[in-house]
Amino acid sequence: MVPFMDGFIAPGFAAVGEAFAIEPRGGSALTVLRDGEPVVELVEGWRDEARTAPWQPNTLVNVYSTGKPVIAMAAMILVARGLVDLDALMSTYWTSFQTPASVRQVLSHTAGLPFFPVPRTASAFSDWDLLCGDLAATSPEWEPGTVAAEHALTYGHLVGELVRRVDGRPPARFVAEELGFDFGFALADADLARCADLEFDRPDWPQRNAGEPDSPKSRAISNPEGARDLSVVNSTAWRQATVPAVNLHASATGIARFYAAILDGSLPSLAVPQFTGPDLFIGEETTWGLGVQLEPDGTWGHGGLGGSAGYADPARGLAIAYVTRRLGDFAALDRIDAALPR
Repeated sequence: MVPFMDGFIAPGFAAVGEAFAIEPRGGSALTVLRDGEPVVELVEGWRDEARTAPWQPNTLVNVYSTGKPVIAMAAMILVARGLVDLDALMSTYWTSFQTPASVRQVLSHTAGLPFFPVPRTASAFSDWDLLCGDLAATSPEWEPGTVAAEHALTYGHLVGELVRRVDGRPPARFVAEELGFDFGFALADADLARCADLEFDRPDWPQRNAGEPDSPKSRAISNPEGARDLSVVNSTAWRQATVPAVNLHASATGIARFYAAILDGSLPSLAVPQFTGPDLFIGEETTWGLGVQLEPDGTWGHGGLGGSAGYADPARGLAIAYVTRRLGDFAALDRIDAALPR
C-alpha cells in the first residue's frame, strides 16, 4: 500500500522533505519552525494498524521521553514565579519525601531515584498517589548529585508531584492550562479519537530495548510493568493516565511550538548545564540541563524511546519535532537532521 503523505515545505528545505520521505514509518510527522514560523510541516502514513485512518497534522501519538522537558517546564514556570527554589530540598515542598535531593538534582537526573522501589503491575500507572508514595518513602541508590542516571519512569512523578504540592493543580491540568500546546497527559475523552496506535518495527523491539539484565536501564524501565507492551500503551487507561516521564501524547507541531516558545523567551530556559559525565542509564557521557540534554553542536532537547524527538537549534533559530507510531530507532531523525540547511 502506497503511504499517504501531505504537508508543506518552504524553499530551501526540500532536502528535509526528501529525508523524511526516504523511509516512511507508516505513520509519522515532522515539523520544523524557523523563528517561530513553519518551514516544514509533513505527515505520512496512518494512525491505525489497519491503515484506514490517514495521519493528520493534529494526530496525537505517545512520544515517550520526548515529553520529559514538558513536565520539567512545569516546574521551571514555578521557579520563574518565585514559588520554587532550585536548590531547596524536595522535602521543602513535599514533606514526606525522604531522599535529601534538591529540586535541581531531580530536574537533572542526579537525584539517585531512577527506579520505582516497589514492584507494581501496569495498573499502577493509573494510581498517581500510589507511585508517588513509593518514591517519597524510598532511599536513593546513590548520594544525590554524585551520579547521573536518566530517571526513565520516575522523573514525571518526582517533578509532577512537586508541581502539584506547590501549585495545587494536578500536573496534567497544569500543563494544559499553562502551556496550551497541542499535547497533553491524561487525555480527555474528546482527544482519544486523535490518537495513533503504536507498533513495533520488528517483533523483537521490546527485547532490543530492554537493557542488560539487572543493569540500570533494565531496572529503570521494567517497573511498573507494561511501558513497552502494546496492549498497555495503546489502551485508553494509559492514554488517560498521568505518567509524565513517558506518556505525553503530542502532535509534531505541538512539540515544535513548545521549543520555539523557549527560544523566543516566552518560556523559561531549560538549556542550562547541570551535569556532564557518564549517565548510567544512557550508557555514555551526557550533559544534562534542566530536563533536556545538551549536545556538543549547541542543540538541545530530548528524544523518546522508539525514535521520536523534539529539540532546538538556537544558532539557526530552529525548533524541530519528529514523532512516529512505529517504534524503532533514530535513523529517520538522523537523516532529517543531516538535511537541515546549515
